[in-house]
Amino acid sequence: MTSSSAVLPQENSTVRRKRGRPPKDQSLPGAPRQRMLRAGKAILTEKGLSTVGIEEILTAAGVPKGSFYHYFPSKEAFGLAAVDSYAEYFAAKLDRWFTDASLSPLERLRGFIADATAGMAKYDYRRGCLVGNLGQEMGALPASFRTRIIAALEDWEERTAACLRAAEAAGQIRAGADCRQLAHIFWVGWEGAVLRAKLESRPDALRAFEEGFLTMIGAETALSTPQPTQRGDDAAEKEDGA
Repeated sequence: MTSSSAVLPQENSTVRRKRGRPPKDQSLPGAPRQRMLRAGKAILTEKGLSTVGIEEILTAAGVPKGSFYHYFPSKEAFGLAAVDSYAEYFAAKLDRWFTDASLSPLERLRGFIADATAGMAKYDYRRGCLVGNLGQEMGALPASFRTRIIAALEDWEERTAACLRAAEAAGQIRAGADCRQLAHIFWVGWEGAVLRAKLESRPDALRAFEEGFLTMIGAETALSTPQPTQRGDDAAEKEDGA
């Protein structure tokens, strides 16, 4: 089955919206829709969407069975919402590091890498990147996921490119570097390193990628690595992937 014709299995596909209306403001952290998305994102950093059941999501979210279709018309709609929510969460994570004026540009990049590595270690390397995980199972997902996943990666690349441009302006990497292309290389390599770290249950691949990338861009070597504990990250960090 190709991605263009893939259809996610719908558990209890005959279920229709239940009587009553869900609370109006579903953007609040404790609202059922947000709880399902938060639980789903955590689950999807560990396994693929095609293997996750709706009941597993509802149980993890503490939401009554039968409530799913109050908030999402299909499992596909839920998956797309999870991608969007994770992409937004991770973009905010990047901004917290990449716009920190108290650090040099390359310290910001290394700080993000250390933070993401600590996030994987926190969950014993069971969790990876939701976007990367879904990208790997694209053959089993509807084509609608392809556009969302690519958009998320391109957005992260642009934020990374801005950080690298700042590093170039500060003389921390070689002059004349194509920072947009370097950012693309970073995310291609980083996603692969995350997959390998998850596979091996250790950070070696993440560290090897960091060292290799910094060497490739001609980075300064005498840089401190900011620790994740330095950050004033909010409750969104509880959804840590990588």
